[in-house]
Amino acid sequence: MRYFYTMKKCLSFILVLNLLINVNSYAQDSTSKPYVVAGNFGITNNGISIIPTFSLKDPAFNFTGSLSRGGRFSLDPDVRLTFDGRKGGAMLWFRYKIIEGKKFHFRVGAHPAFNFALKTIKEGNKSWNITQARRFVATELAPSYTVNKNLSFGAYYLHGNGLQTDGPISTHFVNFITSFSGIKLGESHLLAFSPQVYYLQIDREDGFYLTGNVVLASKKSPFSLMYLYNKEIRTNITGSKNLDWNVTLMYNFNKSFRRLN
Repeated sequence: MRYFYTMKKCLSFILVLNLLINVNSYAQDSTSKPYVVAGNFGITNNGISIIPTFSLKDPAFNFTGSLSRGGRFSLDPDVRLTFDGRKGGAMLWFRYKIIEGKKFHFRVGAHPAFNFALKTIKEGNKSWNITQARRFVATELAPSYTVNKNLSFGAYYLHGNGLQTDGPISTHFVNFITSFSGIKLGESHLLAFSPQVYYLQIDREDGFYLTGNVVLASKKSPFSLMYLYNKEIRTNITGSKNLDWNVTLMYNFNKSFRRLN
């Protein structure tokens, strides 16, 4: 019954977001607003989850995107899969910007998700691996404060619920973020880096971690290079690794489309 209650809460959250979108769309001239499609495709040596405690331990491709009409609401898919498609995950975020000020921003979101992992099946003296799909629903809170064009601070909270008994049931992820961006390296290159510290609780296990990323981009190219790391401080979480990292080559895009009547 608790799973159905969790699903009911998340679905109610999504319905509220849709109501906010409809009210916002009604108040504006929707015919004048273009569709904005943004995101990136990436190839990495090691697929790492949205919660960086966990990784696929294999090369993978990533896709993160965002579809909006330039307003407060967006649909944001996030797909991370190994090249053979047997491990990874996919989620669809419904996100709404409650506060979008000059300095302070506050976003909320909810998503359904599937996680794909290998599971060993035994029958008699035989055993084989299958890909098991696990279902999750989650909500997020994401406040941030922009100091200037190069510095911002933020926090991120995610609460996830597993919808099956042979896996994580309740997940709490609390992340504190410092972002340095738009740092010029010569005439054509930009550097960004984001040190972070987070707390993770999965059912009765928990831990503290350091994580972060460094991104090198060019003003003249849609490609960028990202290094991501994750380091244990103290943890008893099953499957956690003392030090994990990856390097990702990303293709970034940001396009606007207007409907022709």
